[in-house]
Amino acid sequence: MKNEITLILVVFSMSYTQAQDVFTSKVPSVILNNFNLKYPKAKDVEWEKKGTNYQVEFELGWNKDHEIWYTPTGKIVKHKEDISKNKLPDKVQNVIKTNFKNYRVHDVERTSSHSYVVYKLDLNSLLNTDWDLVLDESGKILSKTRD
Repeated sequence: MKNEITLILVVFSMSYTQAQDVFTSKVPSVILNNFNLKYPKAKDVEWEKKGTNYQVEFELGWNKDHEIWYTPTGKIVKHKEDISKNKLPDKVQNVIKTNFKNYRVHDVERTSSHSYVVYKLDLNSLLNTDWDLVLDESGKILSKTRD
């Protein structure tokens, strides 16, 4: 459990380190090649350097935002993407249906780092408190905060 919490903290804290905008021409070619091969239809591409890693923000399709962190050697260390609620694993959907019956799922993000995946959801209700939830693939609630 401690390892899971530590990994989650590391994954999410990577988003808050110092960032510096980078021109595409300054991104290592190994990273650009990997990115362009995997996401040839990416739009609104913006690069930043965070520590030694490179982060790219881009869109695919209609309002599908992505953020990917690459090591200087071109390895992906984190990928955050907007997904639709119907792409949530069944176990996560079951937790929402069981524990948050009167809530509407608003924004859904999937974050993967190495072999670990978490889902961040905004839950809204007209009658109750809104919540931000973070769950793992098994449906275990890792974080629940008032929105």
